[in-house]
Amino acid sequence: MKFSTKAVITAENPNLSGETSSDVISPIHLSSTFAKADFESTTGGHGYSRLTNPTREVIENKLAALENAKYAICYASGQAAECVTLLSFLKSGDEILCFDDIYGGTRRLLSKVFDSFDINVRYIDMTIIENVESAITSKTKAIWLESPTNPLLQICDIKAICGIAKKHNILSIVDNTFATPFLQKPLDLGASIVVHSMTKYINGHSDSIAGAVVLNDDELYERLRFVSNSTGMVLSPFDSYLNARGLKTLQIRMEKHCDNALKIAQFLESHNKIKKVIYPGLSSHPQHKLAKEQMNGLFGGVVSVYLDADDKQMEIFAKNLDIFILAESLGGVESLFGCPYYMSHGSVDESIKEQLNITKNLLRLSIGIENIDDLIEALKSALNKI
Repeated sequence: MKFSTKAVITAENPNLSGETSSDVISPIHLSSTFAKADFESTTGGHGYSRLTNPTREVIENKLAALENAKYAICYASGQAAECVTLLSFLKSGDEILCFDDIYGGTRRLLSKVFDSFDINVRYIDMTIIENVESAITSKTKAIWLESPTNPLLQICDIKAICGIAKKHNILSIVDNTFATPFLQKPLDLGASIVVHSMTKYINGHSDSIAGAVVLNDDELYERLRFVSNSTGMVLSPFDSYLNARGLKTLQIRMEKHCDNALKIAQFLESHNKIKKVIYPGLSSHPQHKLAKEQMNGLFGGVVSVYLDADDKQMEIFAKNLDIFILAESLGGVESLFGCPYYMSHGSVDESIKEQLNITKNLLRLSIGIENIDDLIEALKSALNKI
């Protein structure tokens, strides 16, 4: 089956036996616990919703099918998914190699939480493959990467890096949030584990916080499931339902996000109030060729841009930008914009922001599915005000 078909019909099984209602879509199972026939058995394989829940299984099955995976486990947030992954496989004294340009919340988790457990994190530029190979030591247990990264949209060669990890018998963990399984499938490229903040494109409607881990390896899955059950950071039935509903339209939304984003990037690149546009779909992007090969011919719905503006002019732009909403997060049907310096990377140390060139005139635009003419006109009008 093709992607859009799998997204719609996977795990939707109307019961025509007459024993229950024949819902066309899977219902929400809000029950926290499930009746037992005797001491040892469970009904329908369920006992307690922290462990398994019928509604959560729907979104897990859908996501696994779209990632070409055997297993998916869904969590209360993307950060929870990251946390459980690290808790499952790392111990004191271990080391993680991490892409230096990653989401600020991930950096905060790795550097300011897991450092308390004596887990060392080293940040490197993974756009240069040689950096990865040369950085591995006997203590390296995992390689953590995003592609595209947040917020600078850098692309790394997932297949090559995962190949290096496999050669050294270490885990490769890929955050696939920005690309989604429609644009790229890291497991097919050799990744051990894929992580998602489903809050973004998978949900797609800015009405749920959710995360997921997707994988194929039986042993890794059993360990992850055990730690998930033990820590209890699972996705609620109602949020499971919202994400399963959102996932059904992922392909059609991503096609529109990507089409709008490319046109906006092209418009901004020609505007005299713009210093630099970052978008993998532009030939000016340093990893454009790799992105074209790795991301299904599309380039995502996020455009990052440096305005030729001082602090006051940035405020003028923000106050005059219509349609786009100044807000955290991304990936919804509505267009959002934010300043990573204050928002997604607000918790990152000043010296690191300077090193990564995350400045006050950098904006991250999450391009929605509105009419492209309206979006461009809104940007043009706000830019003209400065």
